[in-house]
Amino acid sequence: QVQLVESGGGLVQAGDSLRLSCVVSGRTLSRSPMSWFRRAPGKEREFVAGTTWVSANTKYADSVKDRFTISRDNAKNTLDLLMSSLNPDDSAIYYCAAARSFATKPGRYEEDYEYWGQGTQVTVSS
Repeated sequence: QVQLVESGGGLVQAGDSLRLSCVVSGRTLSRSPMSWFRRAPGKEREFVAGTTWVSANTKYADSVKDRFTISRDNAKNTLDLLMSSLNPDDSAIYYCAAARSFATKPGRYEEDYEYWGQGTQVTVSS
């Protein structure tokens, strides 16, 4: 059984940085795309950033481009999200997601991913 467990969320001030981590267990997903999504209160879950098994192939939502950096360590089966210059609009529950199969690019939609973590809360105060 595949499990994804996120960590690193918390309460920070605007302008701060935060690193989220996701650990995958139960199966090696080194060749599967992995992504971060988030859901803010009253909004639908949205794509934040994704990467294929080669970290050089990454995609970002326009709202986080140049502020967030996604990376993965396939040897450790982990996925990180380094978030900088945080603002209150970044407040949300952040979810780690992984696809079951190999793909050449990370998908931007929930249906592109079969495995999900439980989420970690990020709150940015102004």
